[in-house]
Formats: sequence, C-alpha cells, structure tokens
Amino acid sequence: MNLLTDPWLPFRHRDGDGRIDYRPPSALADPNVLDLALPRADFQGAAWQFLIALLQTAMTPKNTDAWLDRYQTPPSVAELDELLVPFTSAFELDGDGPRFMQDLDPLNDVAEASVSSLLVDSPGVNTVKKNRDFFVKRDRVRGLCTECAALALYTMQINAPEGGAGIRTGLRGGGPLTTLILPEDNSKPLWARLWPNVMPADAVGQPGQTWHAPKVDDRDLFFWMSNTRISDRKGTEVLPEQAHPLHAFWSMPRRYRLLFDNESGYCDICGREVTRLVRRLRSRKHGANYDGPWRHPLTPYRMNPKKPDELPFSKKGQPGGPSSYRHWLGLMLEDEAVSGALPARVVTHHLQKYRLVEAARDDGEVFEALFKRARLWVFGYDMKQMDARGWYNAEMPLVGVPKTHQETLRGWIKRFVELAEKIAKELRDRLKDAWFRRPKDAKGDMSQIDAQFFEATQLAFFTALREMGEVLREDEEAPTLSPETHRQWYLALKREALALFDAQAISGPLEGMKMQQLERITNARRYLSAYLSGSDKKIGKTVQMFAAEGSFELTTPVTEGNSEESPA
Repeated sequence: MNLLTDPWLPFRHRDGDGRIDYRPPSALADPNVLDLALPRADFQGAAWQFLIALLQTAMTPKNTDAWLDRYQTPPSVAELDELLVPFTSAFELDGDGPRFMQDLDPLNDVAEASVSSLLVDSPGVNTVKKNRDFFVKRDRVRGLCTECAALALYTMQINAPEGGAGIRTGLRGGGPLTTLILPEDNSKPLWARLWPNVMPADAVGQPGQTWHAPKVDDRDLFFWMSNTRISDRKGTEVLPEQAHPLHAFWSMPRRYRLLFDNESGYCDICGREVTRLVRRLRSRKHGANYDGPWRHPLTPYRMNPKKPDELPFSKKGQPGGPSSYRHWLGLMLEDEAVSGALPARVVTHHLQKYRLVEAARDDGEVFEALFKRARLWVFGYDMKQMDARGWYNAEMPLVGVPKTHQETLRGWIKRFVELAEKIAKELRDRLKDAWFRRPKDAKGDMSQIDAQFFEATQLAFFTALREMGEVLREDEEAPTLSPETHRQWYLALKREALALFDAQAISGPLEGMKMQQLERITNARRYLSAYLSGSDKKIGKTVQMFAAEGSFELTTPVTEGNSEESPA
C-alpha cells in the first residue's frame, strides 16, 4: 500500500448524512471534504499531523505573502496529486524496498511481537509483568488492517514514550502536547483548517538548519530511505543542525518492521473486514536518539528562565489535562523572562502575521476571519513513563492582538486567572471545613474540585477573553478593559463557587445528618459567601482588590466583621 496514492484515509464529506469515503491524502483539497473520521482520538490527531506534514513537505510557501496567496487560492485535488508524486517512493508501507517509517533492515534475526505494541496506550512491559493491566488489557488488539497499522505506526513514531534502556523516545519527548490552529467556523473545508498550520520556508527551520527544497532521497529528511541511524554508543545523537528543517514532522525514534498476513479477517480497531491483516511485527533497540534544542513546530515548550542555557522541554499532558484556561497563556504568548513559556512555533508565527493581515485588509474578509476568529486545538497523551494515563483533547480561542499590546493582554489574563485560582483555593478549604471535624488534618486529593470549578467557569473566561481581544485590536495607545467585563467575570466565579459548594458539601439527606455536621456546613458556607461578596474587611480583600482594579462596585457593602470565623 502506498500512503500517497491509495485510498486509505477516511474523509467526512459535507453531505447532510456525513458521508465517509476512503480516499488518498489529496482529497484534503476537495472543498466538499470537512474532516477526517478515524476510529481513535490519537489516530485522528496523528492523521491531521500527517496531512499537515505532507502539505509542509510538498508545498512549503516561500514566505508569508506566498502563504497568504495560497490560503486564498487552494490547490485542486489534481494539483495536489501532482505535487505529491515526487515523494511517492518514500511512502510505501510494505515491499522489498524502503518502507514508510520502518527500518531498512528486515530485522530477520529479531523475535516477533504483537502488533498491539504499536499502540501508545498498550500496557507497558512492567505493567504486564506485574499483572497491573486492570483497565487497559493486554492483547486486546490482535490484528490491524493495513490502514490502521499505518496510522498506529505514525502515531507511535511522533509520540514515542519512554520504553526502557535503548528504546528511544520521540523527537519532542514522550507523550507531547500538540497545538493546531483552526478557524472558528466548523463548516470550513478541511484545507482551510489544515493550511493555517503550515509555515513558510523562512520560518519553519531552527537555528543551525539550512533550508533546501525537500527531495525523496534526502537522507536527512526521510531517515527510512537509507540505513538506520543507530544510537548504540555516545556521539550518535541526532541534533537539529544534522537534519532537514522538515525532519521534525517525520521523526523516527523506533525501529520497526511490520509483518503482513495475506489472510482475511476483522480489524480490531476500525472493525472492517479486510483481506490483509498485520498481526505481528519486529522491533529493535537503538533507533534515532534525538538530542539538542529540538522544537517541533506544532508543540509548545518551556524553558527555565533562571537557567537559560538549559535545553527547553516540551509540554506534556498532565492529570487534569490542558483544557483549563489556566494554561491559556503558556500555550499562546511567549514569556521567556518570567514563566519560560514557549508556545508552539506555528502559534507564535501565526500571531506575528497580524500586521500583514491588517495591511491586507482590503483583500477580503477571509483574512479577518482567520485571525480574529480562530481556535487552538490542544491534544495529547498524559504519560507516566511508558504507561498512558489518559488522552486529553480541548479547544480554546486563539486571540491575535498587535504585538505592542501583548503584554497588556498578558496582564489582564493574569489578573482574571489569579482571582479564579484564589477562589478555587477558598472553595477547597471551605469544603474541608464542611466535611471534616479537623480539616487541617484531612488528607486526600481534591484536584477534582478545581477541575469542576475551572470547567464551570471556562465559558465565562473565554467570553471575557474575546472582549479583551476586541479592545486591544482597536490599537489605542492606552487601552482599558471595561468595568462590566470585570464584573461579569467576578459574578461568574462567585455563582459557580457557591453552586459547587452546595452540590459538594451535602453528600447525603439532610434529615440523616447530625447537628454538628449541619453547623459545620452552615458556618463554612457563611464564611465562603462573605469571602466571595467582599463583605468583610479581613476576609474579603481578594474580591475588594479585584473590584477596585476593575472599577466596578460590589453589590454588598463592606462592613466590620460580619462573617463567621473560619472553622479551620
């Protein structure tokens, strides 16, 4: 199977019934194609990255002007087919020659293993050995169709987690987050949703790399087209300056050979009956060992501001996921000096296009929509070494403002998020007061309270965020955020904190509670209400200060000591 010419990807069409057809990658240029339709979330994210990598390889624009021109004039399916033709030989999945993302050596002397080991969320070796695969069982996948095998292979190579001695992790670390730019309008064709993630030639490379047109036999681009880069000794690390600027899209840390059975059967992933399955594979240690200051264009990173000489490290999925607006700043705005945040280079470059878009305003509303009404799609695994704890998927607004106002935007967001974090902490503490006789001695994980609170207030935050963007795009010399925007944010936090307290504090019927329990709940709620209302000079300072900074009036007047002392 050839991954450029065969119909192997499921595309969802604009038809009212959401028709899905298997077509070659060039179908992405069909204006009637809306999306991909893969059977697993990680496959869906990987397939998007695969198509972005193809566009980046086959038609990298010279500069941002050329990028904008191409955005307005998409290629036809036939034109894209022609652009992909020169790379066809690098995308053969099987056969006697080079195989897509597989070792050139057939690895005949290596013992065979189950194809399920290609799945990132398969139980790790130690998990199986210790019989701890309680939720995700071993051997749940015994056979894959060639289409799902290709996606499993690509997904593993770009996300490769820790695997033990000699088993290399991915170029951007194990289980990295990916951030993609999307238009806010979900009805846009797939092309219009992919192209914003393609970078011009003058921006896609890293320091030390030299841009040259991609070629199919470029051993610094497609590692599988030549002998494997073995890393069984020091000095064999792969540094950014030793690879093509686009190699980050085609990284190959693992050594695999898929074994194809000419037997019919059902794919354990997509459920289709096929005439050919992949049940086994061979793998060997010491694939490409990526080292140095790699920064994948689609992944956010972080550096230590106190140790600027240390290498940046990619952001990973964490318990609770990246969906909370607490993470927005680190995913959008660069901040090397304070937090060390390094958003994905595709995001940074996208925001830098703002001035060009303003200059090109007369060319049509298409540019305005792309930059003023866009979203960021964030996804990735939460990995603990070689075991997947979860998959996270979230979308959030992408706000583009003039560079001169980015610090103002950062300050406003910090003010809003800090208030939310302080209220979340107060909510946790008061729930402990309600639940326990000795709350300071209470142990346990209460992160779920935070997660519920931030999820409940997320829509209000994104509404405020859009209002911030509208104000700053006016490009006034001294922009100000309205008191009403501040007030609505405060009211949303207050409302959801009280609602969560009421829902969580009483875990059983009131008539079954002892008087002491009811007193604890009543006192804790009275204290929380006083805190949230700013109605006490001592405990209401947080809310009072936010109201003063936002220039709005609190509805409850501040009085002397009208709250109960915290039961804590």
